[in-house]
Amino acid sequence: MGNSRSQSGPRFCSQFLPEEQAEIDGLFDALSSEKQRPDTSPRSFSLKALKSHLGEALPPEMVTRLYDGMRSLDLPGKAKGPSESVSREQFTMFLSHLLKGSSEEKSLVIMKMISATEGPVKAREVQKFTEDLVGSVVHVLNYRQELRGWTQKRGPGPPPGVQVLAAQLFSEMELRGNEELPGPQQLDRDCDRAVIEDWVFRAPHVATFLSVVVHRGFLLPRLSLDLAPLVPERHVDQERVFESILDVPSVIYVNAHLPREQRHRWHLLFSSELHGHSFAQLCGRITHQGPCVLLLEDRDGHVFGGFASCSWEVKPQFQGDDRCFLFSTSPRMAVYTSTGYNDHYMYLNHGQQTIPNGLGMGGQHNYFGLWVDVDFGKGHSKAKPKCTTYHSPQLSVQEDFRFEKMEVWAVSEAPGSQQAQRNRSILAVDPEAQALLEIIGRPRHSQGLQDAPEDE
Repeated sequence: MGNSRSQSGPRFCSQFLPEEQAEIDGLFDALSSEKQRPDTSPRSFSLKALKSHLGEALPPEMVTRLYDGMRSLDLPGKAKGPSESVSREQFTMFLSHLLKGSSEEKSLVIMKMISATEGPVKAREVQKFTEDLVGSVVHVLNYRQELRGWTQKRGPGPPPGVQVLAAQLFSEMELRGNEELPGPQQLDRDCDRAVIEDWVFRAPHVATFLSVVVHRGFLLPRLSLDLAPLVPERHVDQERVFESILDVPSVIYVNAHLPREQRHRWHLLFSSELHGHSFAQLCGRITHQGPCVLLLEDRDGHVFGGFASCSWEVKPQFQGDDRCFLFSTSPRMAVYTSTGYNDHYMYLNHGQQTIPNGLGMGGQHNYFGLWVDVDFGKGHSKAKPKCTTYHSPQLSVQEDFRFEKMEVWAVSEAPGSQQAQRNRSILAVDPEAQALLEIIGRPRHSQGLQDAPEDE
């Protein structure tokens, strides 16, 4: 499978297919044909050439990190240490490790991108790398116009969600040492190759984000990259401009925790901005619409919500299953999943005299992990110390909170999957119809005639 061009000594084996390697060779030829310094080998390229080729597709700090990662890779049979420029073999090795390599190979590249010096790096250096990485993903998707209908919030400096998502990714790193140290001292801890490798394994978004930076930065069509599971298509029926509570990093984070088949499209069902502050409107728009993501922003700026794995129904009983979860995206990103303690996943009711009227997730009557009252604009998040259903903390600043903004998005499969669902028998997609036939003793004539379900 090796197809790289090594001049002498032990060969590095690329993991690319022949057509992929041809594309990478062509990219290297374009980079190395850029105007070079007199002392630069024609079979290599400089940082200036890389910056010229990428233009504004990536932030300058990420272009420099890519270049340092490439030129710092040690080649078989060659002198160790950073080279003056990037050779063809270094370029191929870098992309091979980053796009198709193991956690060990990816960690090697990341270490080189963080620091050109040998040995461990400081935790604060990893933290800065993570912020640059998340910022570069948002930047390149915006630059290539591949945000799939989502809009990046305007304002000076990087979007707030970039730092919040970076902090969440960084928090998944396990720093060695048994003693607990204050935050600033934690950042002075050493991170060796084993720590970075474990981090890449624990936080798969690190490798995914690096792939996005390379694929969309260099535009490599032969190396396929499916953005659908990362950034879902955004659909809003209203023609007017609508800005979601969520920014792009928050959408990426929440979408990553949905069932895989439901990461492709988000369709807006309800927005307090578009449809008014009305609990009746909320119920009318979200019931019987399939799995949904609901979002709230309280008046103190905290953003949180929940994933409802089943269609909402107005009834006095709890509903849903253990795929439901609660989450927060600001001021920190976190997901809280089922504990198995009870089945109080979802609740939606109104018009009752003796039980609560409103929308709730987790906990119990009058003590929900997340509650939206029938008196729209009021809610609560009660957790002392944690919500029994989801083990979530208090999501809002105030236990009893007020809010102005609420959204509910239906999440759905890719178009092909939806067509396959429509082609299935009604008995396959509606277990209630199937159960009804069994109760009244009617035979199921289509049994045995249905197509076998495709393997997922």
